[in-house]
Amino acid sequence: MRMRFLGSTSEAGACPTLYETDRGTIVVQGLRLTDPEALADLRDVLDGEDAVEVPRELITEIARRVLPEPPKP
Repeated sequence: MRMRFLGSTSEAGACPTLYETDRGTIVVQGLRLTDPEALADLRDVLDGEDAVEVPRELITEIARRVLPEPPKP
């Protein structure tokens, strides 16, 4: 699998970061979620899965950059 950097909200270019893969998926790099109460709220976590936390701004900014603009009326 190969990945293409989509962007980060970090000034230094460190995590959190989003990548697009050549398989049509998105990879999220962020801080591993370790808070026991938050982990208890997760549903259907499979073996091998992990939860990471990223700022909302990362998702909205990258979506703005990569998604096509809606047609103008």
